[in-house]
Amino acid sequence: MAPSSTPGINRKPCRMDAVSHVSQSPPLRGRCLARQRGVLLERLRLRKPLMAKARVQFICQNCGTVHTRWAGKCDACGEWNTLVEEGTSGGIGGGPGKTPRKGRAVALTTLSGDIEDAPRIQSGIAELDRVTGGGFVRGSALLVGGDPGIGKSTLLTQAAAALARRGNRVVYVSGEEAVAQIRLRAQRLHAADTAVELAAETNVEDILATISETRRPDLVIIDSIQTLWTDSADSAPGTVTQVRAGAQAMIRFAKQTGAAVVLVGHVTKEGQIAGPRVVEHMVDAVLYFEGEGGHHYRILRTVKNRFGPTDEIGVFEMSDVGLREVSNPSELFLGERNEKAPGAAVFAGMEGTRPVLVEIQALVAPSTLGTPRRAVVGWDGNRLSMILAVLEAHCGVRFGQHDVYLNVAGGYRISEPAADIAVAAALVSSIAGVALPADCVYFGEASLSGAIRPVAHAVQRLKEAEKLGFRQAVLPGGGGELSKSSSFGLTETQSLPDLVARIAASGPGKSRRE
Repeated sequence: MAPSSTPGINRKPCRMDAVSHVSQSPPLRGRCLARQRGVLLERLRLRKPLMAKARVQFICQNCGTVHTRWAGKCDACGEWNTLVEEGTSGGIGGGPGKTPRKGRAVALTTLSGDIEDAPRIQSGIAELDRVTGGGFVRGSALLVGGDPGIGKSTLLTQAAAALARRGNRVVYVSGEEAVAQIRLRAQRLHAADTAVELAAETNVEDILATISETRRPDLVIIDSIQTLWTDSADSAPGTVTQVRAGAQAMIRFAKQTGAAVVLVGHVTKEGQIAGPRVVEHMVDAVLYFEGEGGHHYRILRTVKNRFGPTDEIGVFEMSDVGLREVSNPSELFLGERNEKAPGAAVFAGMEGTRPVLVEIQALVAPSTLGTPRRAVVGWDGNRLSMILAVLEAHCGVRFGQHDVYLNVAGGYRISEPAADIAVAAALVSSIAGVALPADCVYFGEASLSGAIRPVAHAVQRLKEAEKLGFRQAVLPGGGGELSKSSSFGLTETQSLPDLVARIAASGPGKSRRE
């Protein structure tokens, strides 16, 4: 039998054919349609609601850069093994995506206008107020970093107690210690009788709700930022996303209420504050609490300050009752000097607006190794290599067969290039076996040609040296007016060869120059 030419004649019958044949029976057709509609509604009811698809991303724990896939090295900061997987739903902080609202116009102004000084809260601790630029600025956020056990919590507990004694409302929130542990430290510091409000909490929303219940606090201390977590981010506590979100929430609270917020941050093995560097950009000031484990003093150093000078330092001494202020750090760094030993030179340095005198010690000894050692503590090792090269090339002092050890007394760290002359004098003194004058200070920058360049704040350096009993100074040339107005015995040196010749001729001793 030939196939039919009618389309679809050989297809398999379906249920809809039966429905179509009952067009003359309206009740039956209505019941079929209702049954189909009920099946569709039941399927829609049982279907799971549509959820935003979670997106996986890899965030560098050092700089906060977001990567779409894992890699061993971060492309932004160059650090290895710092990418950590974190999930997000596409919204800000891992939350649901939001439709951006329409922007509103803001008022524009000009550069000219009335200027008011930023209102500050003075703690009464002179060294702390010096570093912050005169006290905590209302509505500002500060980030304090330091090694574990250096004394960050001790310093902030003393600052909180000092502010509370002045009638300020201070809230201390700890995510690392219990309230009982904070009370024990306060008793040791004789600060248990102050009206500091304590809390042990890590959730940002709970912290903000707690401190907003009553009157506005004057100072809020968060110890530490790495322990905070917020509901707006779905990553684990301590990750870059959580640290950034927690810092943003606390900074927003400070700007809206006018309270000063102090955030405590951990540091890495390189000495940098752990977490994303964007946090250091968001806050108004960044302070580092430094110190060597074998020394009792601590240095609070300003790295960034929008409301005051940078590179300012405050010096404290650790004791059994807490941190004590050191009003004259030069006396501390110059204590117990051996004035007759070769290889020691006193450097007149500057830390922000404060002159500081510190002893630089050098030891040059014959080496038994094929490659002599170069060890530096408290100064830049690359800078030492440059000074050694200049002394060999332009002054004829050979260090190729000698080990060189350089140390800044007291564990102090020097960053300014004005210490070049003092380092060179200490090295030449050690290799020549000639002790430098005990009442002489050195400062000046050395160039690769052997010339000595002038540095800033020479008058302040000399005044500090005169206050401590020094009577001589070796400094760069070109200070004629300085020579007339100063009671010092000034020795102006134009080049490092002149300095080496003066040291070699200043006293007896067999030189080890080759």
